[in-house]
Amino acid sequence: MTGDWAALFSGAGLGASLIVAIGAQNAFVLRQGLKRRHVGIVVSICALIDVLLIGLGIGGMGALIQRAPVLLDVIRWAGAAFVFLYGLRAFLAAWRGPGHLNAAAQESQTAMSAATTVIALSLLNPHVYLDTVVLLGGIGARHAYPGNAWFAAGAMCSSIVWFTALGYGARLLEPWFEKDVSWRVLDVIVGCVMWWIAASLVFAR
Repeated sequence: MTGDWAALFSGAGLGASLIVAIGAQNAFVLRQGLKRRHVGIVVSICALIDVLLIGLGIGGMGALIQRAPVLLDVIRWAGAAFVFLYGLRAFLAAWRGPGHLNAAAQESQTAMSAATTVIALSLLNPHVYLDTVVLLGGIGARHAYPGNAWFAAGAMCSSIVWFTALGYGARLLEPWFEKDVSWRVLDVIVGCVMWWIAASLVFAR
């Protein structure tokens, strides 16, 4: 039983270290949390995608992905284009001035639009597959059953806890976002993160 708990905490620690890094997905969840727009849908989709990918990785799909470099290339270029356009959108929002929270709450964003965006940001990034499926899956597979299941459970719990905290905890930052300038700064940061990710995907080797 001690070994099972060790595998659980090992998976949780490694999963947390991979998911907490600033990225397109996290930036989108943070912004939705600040706007209080479709937070539950966005958080649920992010957590579900991670849970499924971690499960596939533990199940052995990581080896298959490593043998399909063409598929990763397609995802890489599609992801770079999408993230670049999303970054451009963020820069335009910063330039136009999105307004404070009351104005932002009136933005017309449908649940379908939010869901589509977060799915694209989550899946059109090859690093997601390399981190959750290949890396986590490869390390988790080293544990004999039921250790691999405990490892996967730990990584999955980290993902669920992180996205829930990020999405619903963002409202604690609302006092800093009552001014237009704060939204402009956030959009500039988001735009820079998106373009940095796009460049890293384009020039990846």
